[in-house]
Amino acid sequence: MPAQSLNHYTIITRDLERTKNFYCDVVGLTVGDRPPLGFPGYWLYCGGVPTVHLLGYRAIDPVIPDGPSYPAKTGRLDHIAFSCVGLKDMKADLARRGITYDERVLPRMNMTQLFYYDPDGIAVECNFPPAETEARA
Repeated sequence: MPAQSLNHYTIITRDLERTKNFYCDVVGLTVGDRPPLGFPGYWLYCGGVPTVHLLGYRAIDPVIPDGPSYPAKTGRLDHIAFSCVGLKDMKADLARRGITYDERVLPRMNMTQLFYYDPDGIAVECNFPPAETEARA
């Protein structure tokens, strides 16, 4: 049976509250219902769907150290993408927060993409509809 849709992805966080705040305040997700799993975490919802699961520290996990290797590389995972609206507001909000981003416009599709990193070093891509892309000279 083929897959029907992406269900969720899970991040083992270095700082649970900081990562939760980032995804809620910057990306625009909301904290929603989560079963009592016996370890700290959040389920973050996108359009009513629990899309991002955050795991806090569990005794079985190694501590993620401070240092030059943080944020760690995410292996073969390159980025996570969201469909978004409000390009101008998003760019202003990222600038206000001091979050650097890479802006790209997809050829032929004329969609604008913003790429930036979450507190755990995972790349986030926000895709905006062509109507929000500024005219290019």
